[in-house]
Amino acid sequence: MQLKSEVHKTDPALIRRGILWLLLLAPLFYATYGLANWLASQRVAVPEIVFDWEKQIPFWGWTIIPYWSLNLFYAVAVLASISKQAQNRLVGRYLTAQCIAFVCFIAFPLTITWEKPVTTGLSGWLFAMLGNFDQPFNQAPSLHIALAIIIWDHLRGRLPVFWRMIWHGWCLLIALSVLTTWQHHFIDIPAGALLGLFALWLFPREGVAPWQDYRLTRDRKALQLAAIYGGAGLLLFSLTFTGQHPAILLVLWPALALLLLGLAYSGGGAKFFQKRRDGSVSLASFWLFLPLRVFFRLNRIAWTWREPPAVKITEGLYLGRFPKHSETQNYARIIDMTAECIAPRNSRSRWQAFPLMDLAKPDLATLHAATTAIHDAPRPTLICCALGYQRSANLIARWLVESGEVADRQKAEELIRQTGRPVRLYPDHQ
Repeated sequence: MQLKSEVHKTDPALIRRGILWLLLLAPLFYATYGLANWLASQRVAVPEIVFDWEKQIPFWGWTIIPYWSLNLFYAVAVLASISKQAQNRLVGRYLTAQCIAFVCFIAFPLTITWEKPVTTGLSGWLFAMLGNFDQPFNQAPSLHIALAIIIWDHLRGRLPVFWRMIWHGWCLLIALSVLTTWQHHFIDIPAGALLGLFALWLFPREGVAPWQDYRLTRDRKALQLAAIYGGAGLLLFSLTFTGQHPAILLVLWPALALLLLGLAYSGGGAKFFQKRRDGSVSLASFWLFLPLRVFFRLNRIAWTWREPPAVKITEGLYLGRFPKHSETQNYARIIDMTAECIAPRNSRSRWQAFPLMDLAKPDLATLHAATTAIHDAPRPTLICCALGYQRSANLIARWLVESGEVADRQKAEELIRQTGRPVRLYPDHQ
């Protein structure tokens, strides 16, 4: 598998640094993994979470080969990093996944009681090596799945198209092998995937990490929303300790999304959604916040289905809800004020995102940048947020005053309300 040419230009000092990281990570991994296994083995009874249909999963001894290959790629990913930041963030993801999994293995140990068939040859040797340090514990979240996602994401952008397709297939085989080698039950896979995505989100490939520059907000409304969403997340999380059916663990997904949303309102801000200027988001953000985005979309439909998608404010300038793909062709430019919504793929107009948190006090620097974008934007231009009631309306009111279209903010609000849009403006932001 050949990486792109920039890999071969990697600074030797960076490779030496990667070797030092591996000399730290490898012993730490096996020590903590073995300790969690040993502690679970000392318990009188360790529960097993399994669906009835899992008994139909076949045992394919040969899949121990892709299963073991993850160890090789673990090291390759560190050594193939093209910058110090990329290497640091990869190590951060490794440690995040390992530490959280270690805590889960100790606090909530699970086991798999299936007895593997006898295997011979290379597969038998690899199973024997695995059995030298592994025990039937350390199940959920699957650290193997979490690391597979982290390593897959780290290397996928570095490969030519042909090899990238092979890489996708091999990583899929690695994920499948945790079942076909009878190392894990099914519930361990989504739990491990959630852990891997969280690690990717916490240490993103590009941009500012969500935990950087965190400051507790003084906005009372934002703190109220943080308490509501965070409390709902904690409530859902607590349900995983009360249910007996294995599917109850699936509520971890919306629970984590709500907890992260609460943290965003408490001071993390719009950067928690990792939205890019073109309206797209990171892979981790897409999946982690997917339950919330489904809810937000249903909420948008419930509030705006009787209203026109957009209304005309001045010549060539429109205010509206977040547009559908078919509606983007009506505009030369779309200025998007949402943090939580994702731009339709292959939009027919140029997209500019200036993410703000819904219902919270807007960031003045973001408003200023978006106002400048309206001045420079070709017409027709759509200014949108989720419903077209608040964030986008505040931006248009600001632009109307700054451009001289109206005398003051009160006149701007009157002009906007004449369109019939039930907007809400912030009185303390001019």
